[in-house]
Amino acid sequence: MTRENAFASQTLSLNVYFILEKSKWMNHSEAACVFNGLFLTSTGMISMNSHFVHDRRAKVLALLLVIACAVLANGCGKSQLHTGYSDARVSERPTQSSPRGIAARPFPSAHTTAVAECPVPPDPVSHRTITHEVAPLETIWRLSRMYDVSEESIYLANNLKPGETIHIGQKLLIPHARPLRHVISLYPNERWQYIILHHTASDIGKALLINNYHHDRGFWNGLGYHFVIGNGTLGKLDGQIEVSPRWIKQLQGAHCKAGGMNEKSIGIALVGNFNEDLPTQAQLDSLSYLLKLLTDYYRIPPSRVMGHGDVQGARTDCPGTRFPWPVIRQCLAR
Repeated sequence: MTRENAFASQTLSLNVYFILEKSKWMNHSEAACVFNGLFLTSTGMISMNSHFVHDRRAKVLALLLVIACAVLANGCGKSQLHTGYSDARVSERPTQSSPRGIAARPFPSAHTTAVAECPVPPDPVSHRTITHEVAPLETIWRLSRMYDVSEESIYLANNLKPGETIHIGQKLLIPHARPLRHVISLYPNERWQYIILHHTASDIGKALLINNYHHDRGFWNGLGYHFVIGNGTLGKLDGQIEVSPRWIKQLQGAHCKAGGMNEKSIGIALVGNFNEDLPTQAQLDSLSYLLKLLTDYYRIPPSRVMGHGDVQGARTDCPGTRFPWPVIRQCLAR
């Protein structure tokens, strides 16, 4: 083999190794981009020496490169999320970027998912290693956005391989976590015509606890609400918005049967008993943010933001007799 052939053969070998190795860490879109650059480099080297293609080893390496590239290119554009959660069927990764804390324009495309982010009320301690309990359908991607850390750092801190399954209730270390952020994915969907507000009628609560309770009541998909806003109990921050699997999968709710609202409304529950107490200020701030985000994106008029008990046919005082509706109406009027 001539010096030129040896050099080109070595380059092909490295390219094949690089593609196969990196394909374990990239989604298909990223890997396909790597393929484009490497393929052009390798084919350019081959064309520099017409005799190179007659070398047996070169033919084998070239074939391996083409096969590896074809496998990666086959998935080009199909952004695969390393969800780690076996029931994650809808990717939350945005197909369109949107400014943090600002909703994207309503229905920019029939296939566009946007993500809005906003800080939870300030946490006095930042950049620390914390332990996070995995809630229903939470993913490594979501945790990385919530705590503003890389997915790779979470995998490494927990001795996980990319794509390895994580489970509800699993405790994960989040290294160098920054103050928590709300992460709300927005999906084009004409189903959502109303927003129904609830209270949990309990002093404590979180998505995982309510999910288990709803499973015990026979709700096949568990947690019946689309969002839960915590009150600072059970390890959740005051005002923390937890996103339900029903929202990520864009499934109908199981929170208000009256008026057919389960099929056409977004269910939001605040932890607390508002027949006896008031929501915390942090809960009201988070609710105002979430309502503004959802009503703008789905073009839901303020008149269609209702309490569970306000729906015709519903026999309940939910979200409680002390729920501060004037504050919410004022927020919606802005």
